[in-house]
Amino acid sequence: MSRIGNAPIEIPAGVTVTLGENNLVKVKGPKGELSRHIHPDMKVTVEGNIVKVTRPSDDKPHKSLHGLSRTLIHNMVLGVTEGFSKSLEINGVGYRAQKQGKNLNLSLGFSHPVIVEPPAGISFDVPSANAIVVNGIDKETVGQIAAEIRGLREPEPYKGKGIKYAGEHIRRKEGKAGAKGKK
Repeated sequence: MSRIGNAPIEIPAGVTVTLGENNLVKVKGPKGELSRHIHPDMKVTVEGNIVKVTRPSDDKPHKSLHGLSRTLIHNMVLGVTEGFSKSLEINGVGYRAQKQGKNLNLSLGFSHPVIVEPPAGISFDVPSANAIVVNGIDKETVGQIAAEIRGLREPEPYKGKGIKYAGEHIRRKEGKAGAKGKK
């Protein structure tokens, strides 16, 4: 029994969910519109203001797809109503972020500034010189862009310099041991 897959998805006011051919689910809300193809084995039904996902059998692949499909549709509904965001922190002397129009200008200790252009549906906020917030309606894209920004200068384990997620704990290593007892 899939607890996640069996849970119904409530459609809030102002959001419309339509089903197309080939299991194309379109969700339209106040923040925008998202669409996604759900696996053809899964059956998606809209009854009033509730969306349900059912699976054809209890085979292992169908059980896996059941919870996944329901979660994908739920994330689409959340995205068009509330949106998603990921916060990043920058640590290091001289490391900083600036917003130039829509683009993000990062100074990360390289000989050149790094310019990050947001894809469609993504926006950047820079509340301070060492904080970045990635916003959007598609959870997958927000997470991917945040991971790509973090990958530009991952936090190193000795001093913790680099870009990390807000609240992420970096395992620190001890520095080189001194030359004690050597002559």
